[in-house]
Amino acid sequence: MTADTREQSNHADLDLVVRGERMLTTAGIVAREIGIRDGRIVAIEPLGSGLPGAEIVELTDEQVMIPGLVDTHVHVNEPGRTEWEGFDSATRAAAAGGVTTLIDMPLNSIPPTVNVAALNAKREAASGKLHIDVGFWGGAIPGNTGDLRGLHDDGVFGFKCFLLHSGVDEFPHLDADEMEEDMRVLVGFDSMMIVHAEDSRAIDHAPTAEGDRYSRFLASRPRGAENVAIAEVIERARWTGARAHILHLSSSDALPMIATAKRDGVRITVETCPHYLTLLAEEIPNGATAFKCCPPIREASNRELLWQGLIDGTIDCIVSDHSPSTIDLKDVENGDFGVAWGGVASLQLGLSLIWTEAKRRGVALTRVIDWMAAKPAELAGLNNKGKIALGYDADFAIFEPESAQVVDVHKLHHRNPITPYDGRAVAGVVASTWLRGTKIDFTTPRGRMLRRGGV
Repeated sequence: MTADTREQSNHADLDLVVRGERMLTTAGIVAREIGIRDGRIVAIEPLGSGLPGAEIVELTDEQVMIPGLVDTHVHVNEPGRTEWEGFDSATRAAAAGGVTTLIDMPLNSIPPTVNVAALNAKREAASGKLHIDVGFWGGAIPGNTGDLRGLHDDGVFGFKCFLLHSGVDEFPHLDADEMEEDMRVLVGFDSMMIVHAEDSRAIDHAPTAEGDRYSRFLASRPRGAENVAIAEVIERARWTGARAHILHLSSSDALPMIATAKRDGVRITVETCPHYLTLLAEEIPNGATAFKCCPPIREASNRELLWQGLIDGTIDCIVSDHSPSTIDLKDVENGDFGVAWGGVASLQLGLSLIWTEAKRRGVALTRVIDWMAAKPAELAGLNNKGKIALGYDADFAIFEPESAQVVDVHKLHHRNPITPYDGRAVAGVVASTWLRGTKIDFTTPRGRMLRRGGV
């Protein structure tokens, strides 16, 4: 038997082979054949190798195979507020946008995920409804310090806290001393505190948000509120040695101190979101409450500095912060920013939104996918997600970066037809999404519930 024959024999039982001129692997965008067996990538060979498989997918010249995106910041809201969103609708929307793994936030569901019983209730609610893989964050609230280890042992990926009112009464916020106390617990088992960093005192002193003027809402959530809170997170992480993660960075003012903390060895990471990288305060119409989120969408100059923070590595990753609600809670009839629920619905759109802006700036697709797949997977400790590499889960999407589309809110999969992107022209179309080597059909849920470390 020749070496070539042996190689063919080793790969004779491949379930799927994907071939194309543009495959985004750890070597960059290259011509390859990808062999998949039992849901894992087991072969990566030069195009033309003739890998045999039970199913063959050949990409067109317009298509790129990319790793499935990993979105570590999604509010699914089930159980308890399933009319806002749910596991079936959220995971279909994610899949349509090329996302193959999401991690669900602990609040907006009832009960919130602040103890093992609540985590079990959430898993029961998710059972049989997942079109992609889903993991769960735990919550850190006043009085549940004793529950943190149990949640960690049961597989949550880390713990979310707020430094001001969360928007829902059943998930109260910590003050900075309480956060530090919990960080000292988490460092004992190397878990991570993820923080909604806005300072309640700064917001208490800011103007109120009532009315339909976006400028008034923006003034009600000043950059200073973020900056002060982020400084607290950095110093408490420095003192305790705990891992900390800044959620949905909106204020570019905070970038220098984050960069300094990283240089000092503070164990801190940072995310931002498509709405902060694509939308502008100057362009938001008065009364357009679909744009309301906290922290808020800021000015053009701020957006440019956030992009620079991504490019220079100060910001680690891009995730959606998909925070949907019913249309009536967005107060669309009155357009009152003081009354409307704060959250942007964008789970299905992130890749196209970011690619549109990246293309305009000359940023390569490889960097975009790193920010939206590899880096969030690394953040969550998902060691078999976010890359097309040997041994990894065969989670991928077929993306057409030169195609374009116009967002139609009524064609999106998330539950309530409202998004600030309705009618927006964007670059890039996800042609198909595959989970562990099987094409997602949006009718047959094949997703799994994930636990930290695969336990």
